[in-house]
Amino acid sequence: MPDPPRLNIVEVNNFVTRTLTGAVFVVVLIGAIVLNPYLAFGLFGVITVLGINEFYRLVSNAGVNANKIPGIISGLLVYTAFFLNVCGLMDNIVYIIAIPLLAFIFISELYRKKDNPFQNISFTILGVIYIAIPFALLLQIGFSAIGIPNYDFKLIVGFFLLLWSSDTGAYLVGMSIGKHPLFPRISPKKSWEGFIGGIFFTMLVAYFVSKFAVALPLTDWLIIALIICVCGVWGDLIESMLKRSLQIKDSGNILPGHGGILDRFDSVLLSAPIVFLYLHTKLLLF
Repeated sequence: MPDPPRLNIVEVNNFVTRTLTGAVFVVVLIGAIVLNPYLAFGLFGVITVLGINEFYRLVSNAGVNANKIPGIISGLLVYTAFFLNVCGLMDNIVYIIAIPLLAFIFISELYRKKDNPFQNISFTILGVIYIAIPFALLLQIGFSAIGIPNYDFKLIVGFFLLLWSSDTGAYLVGMSIGKHPLFPRISPKKSWEGFIGGIFFTMLVAYFVSKFAVALPLTDWLIIALIICVCGVWGDLIESMLKRSLQIKDSGNILPGHGGILDRFDSVLLSAPIVFLYLHTKLLLF
């Protein structure tokens, strides 16, 4: 009789680390969103700064000298301006802040004396667009169903529940029956079966979310679920494309067992702006 397979202590430790990190991450994230919009603003502000810094560090491996400090400051100020605007504290502050910051990034490059200045400027601005603006719009989802400046934490919690359901459903189905690659050039492990399974599972969770977050009807939650499934996968693939072009596995190691900020929030960076756009358009029209 063959000996039973032995547990790999390294794999066990990695699993425990990943589980504990994930549990703490979820508690802190949901806690901040539920308790107060200003706590959520602070938490996602920290994540925005860390994410932009991580992005600049990654592209530096490809020889890009992004202007880190002006880029991080610009991203944080744009993020803050969006929040103050949606809270009704300062009207049109987005434009007042964004235009001088854009000029500042261009002007500061004059004094750096680095090679490829316009490449540096492009990636500096890209860090703000790719990370700061999506997190700013993520917070605005909480204001998008009932009108500014009212905040409903259930909308953002519902967004994350659907996002995590999409990831979990796609992973479980893909691991079980996945055979047809979804996008082998960028991510060989993703399958069409997993993608379809993720949609089915997320639609199911959307039904229960609609009973919890009643500011939106079931129809809206089903549409949001579909947006998250499609745009979340695209966001994941875009970040994988970035890492593959730089020949790295993880964007960082700030979250033990989960990689970096971009690894953890890659699906958010594309799905949050599109969900916000859908909700804001619906609010304006109806």
